[in-house]
Amino acid sequence: MILLNNTRVLSIILFAISCWGFSHQSQAAIDTFEFENVKQEQTFHDLTKLLRCPKCQNQNIADSNAELAKDLRNKTYELVKQGKSEEEVVDYMVARFGNFVRYDPPVTPATIFLWLGPLLFIVLGVLMLFRLIRKQSSKAIDLDGDEQQKLQQLLKEKHSKETSS
Repeated sequence: MILLNNTRVLSIILFAISCWGFSHQSQAAIDTFEFENVKQEQTFHDLTKLLRCPKCQNQNIADSNAELAKDLRNKTYELVKQGKSEEEVVDYMVARFGNFVRYDPPVTPATIFLWLGPLLFIVLGVLMLFRLIRKQSSKAIDLDGDEQQKLQQLLKEKHSKETSS
């Protein structure tokens, strides 16, 4: 009886500890930026949606929680507060991180694969599939003379059995 009570108390304590441990909410810092006018604020928001986080690779710096994205947001804010235009801020980021930092990199010899790569894979896949189908259909059963005669004889026997039935 005492063992049962100790087990029950222990399970209640473990349950309470696990509830407490899993109930903590993450304390994410929310960036608050103050702007001199609405145009600066709009420029900042446009830029943070236009620039890609180099660490996350599939999120813009507005949506990313990575430290690098936070640093890029702060640098973007600083440049916008200095009166830099969108093009100047993007040029600054491209100079530091390359064209990859943009969601829509320009077509250059260095980025041509990004633009044509998916199309190239589709074309190569269709060509390989077409070639495989052609190869399968062109395979014919090559029979030598004896095998050809046996086949003809079997076909005649089958035909004669069908007509006699």
